[in-house]
Amino acid sequence: MEEQQRNTYNSKYLCRLLVEYRKPILIILAVAALCAILFSAPFFITPLYKSTTVIYPTSSNSISKVLISTTYQSEKDIMNFGEDEQTEQMLQVLNSNRVRDTVISRLNLMEHYNVKDSKYPFTKLNKLYDARIRFRRTEYNAVKITVLDSDAELSARIANEIAEIFDSTMNQMQKEVAVEAYRIVEQEYNTLVAEMNMLEDSLNTLRKLGVFDYESQVEMLSQQLAVELGKGNTQGIKNIQEQMDILAEYGGASYAINERLDNDRLQLSLVKSKYEEAKVDATEFIPHKFVVTSAFQAERKSYPVRWLIVVITLLSTFLLLIFCIVFYDRSKGFFRRETEKSSVAPTQASEDPEDQERDADHPTPQSNSENNTNNNG
Repeated sequence: MEEQQRNTYNSKYLCRLLVEYRKPILIILAVAALCAILFSAPFFITPLYKSTTVIYPTSSNSISKVLISTTYQSEKDIMNFGEDEQTEQMLQVLNSNRVRDTVISRLNLMEHYNVKDSKYPFTKLNKLYDARIRFRRTEYNAVKITVLDSDAELSARIANEIAEIFDSTMNQMQKEVAVEAYRIVEQEYNTLVAEMNMLEDSLNTLRKLGVFDYESQVEMLSQQLAVELGKGNTQGIKNIQEQMDILAEYGGASYAINERLDNDRLQLSLVKSKYEEAKVDATEFIPHKFVVTSAFQAERKSYPVRWLIVVITLLSTFLLLIFCIVFYDRSKGFFRRETEKSSVAPTQASEDPEDQERDADHPTPQSNSENNTNNNG
């Protein structure tokens, strides 16, 4: 009950103060509103126009693994939107120095932001870039690029350019790895091809000597030798023996070369598939994004919001005025009470001597009655 009465008293007290000081309050609020309107004008705050682009990452970054490779099995399709991992990668690339430097250089933002002649131009430029260009992940795993700029056309151009620069930056980073991988696989492939050519040349030399298939030739010559021995054909035996001597000398080498060629052919088929995949990754390009919404030139400024500035200014000024008025009213009452106390105390402590003598010569009825009472006693 007491708390309710106290709250009622406080409400009445505030209402009384507002009514009492209504004129200065209205004047100060009007001045604050005019100042808010004035200082939020384009002369003091540069208006900024907002443009946004919404993009999705692709699900795969390798062309060869999705389109060419028969050994790489994956459920990812190059036409599918990316998931959490690809979205996080996209945000990291968009916030990288590569994208930042390319945007600044291509659109000449150093001149546009007018920071070239400042003491620390690059520091100021980076702060302006971070303040006016934002990247945010949406609830649907897309990435929203928001750009604020004093030039509406340039704002839309920056947003669209960043989406394109993301593609080129991803391709550039991947090509640095893909080209080196292609060089390694190409070197291995060429080494295998050269080795196989050398082995083929060796086999051609042996074929000229009559060594074609060691096992089948030995079997055939052995049968022929038995026939010639049965006939007693000395010349035939001699010819067969010469051929068998050649096989004995070069047959092992021919067999080893053929075995090595078989292994190289098997390895070459694997290396060749890797070679073709690496070549595609190193020479071809694919987009790394799906553009959902392209930026367009804004017709109205997005910053500053003048009505919001005026409302916040009025509210804050009004609250500050209430605090100041309450403080002033309480302070005024306190000093008035202190003044009254200080003026009453000296009067009661020291009286005029003539008044005291007059009181002694002309006592009051109350003092006479007191004296009679004492005498009767």
